Amino acid sequence: MAQYTLVIGNKAYSSWSMRPWLAMKQAGLAFDEVRIALYADEHDAKIRQYSAAGKVPVLIDGAITVWDSLAICEYLAERHPAARLWPDSIAARAHARAISAEMHSGFVALRSNMGMNVRRSFPGTGMTPEVARDIARIEQIWVDCLKRAGGPFLFGAFGIADAMYAPVVTRFKTYAVSLSAVARAYVERILALPVMREWYAAAQAEAEVLPQFEHRP
Repeated sequence: MAQYTLVIGNKAYSSWSMRPWLAMKQAGLAFDEVRIALYADEHDAKIRQYSAAGKVPVLIDGAITVWDSLAICEYLAERHPAARLWPDSIAARAHARAISAEMHSGFVALRSNMGMNVRRSFPGTGMTPEVARDIARIEQIWVDCLKRAGGPFLFGAFGIADAMYAPVVTRFKTYAVSLSAVARAYVERILALPVMREWYAAAQAEAEVLPQFEHRP
């Protein structure tokens, strides 16, 4: 039995679940996975068995329970400093935390109009002026970080910041968003990660279909 248990939702749709799952997998941290199908079979009550917040993801470490994707990643960074989930320098850590928090609390237009669905392709769907502004800001963040760090990921090695933006990467693929060459190359690097391919394969195997996330062009 692994030290950690990570409670997640559907891999096809749950962007918040993806973030700590990817961070843990990429860092080589073993965990037992509990997947709860969202919006079905009293999912709310099932999640509340693990967290009173009633939302996924949830990390369980013995008597310690941590909910919220960014809080989970912060906890893991403290528990496993050798994993270097945050950059080494104070300045880079501050920058990484700032863009991770911006992702955590922002980009509402993108979230609302281009919901995560890694099993489908909806080219051109969901684009509004507000979404375009969100995309432009994300590109600005990525290009700036990659220029500072020299790649291949936002702060050199894969870390929490990359995990926080990974669901956006899937959205850009699903909706065939036009990106700059630098941003497109970053998307391709994230999608090529073995752990990301593992997530996609598991999503394809899921039986649940949630109409609210099955947008039609």
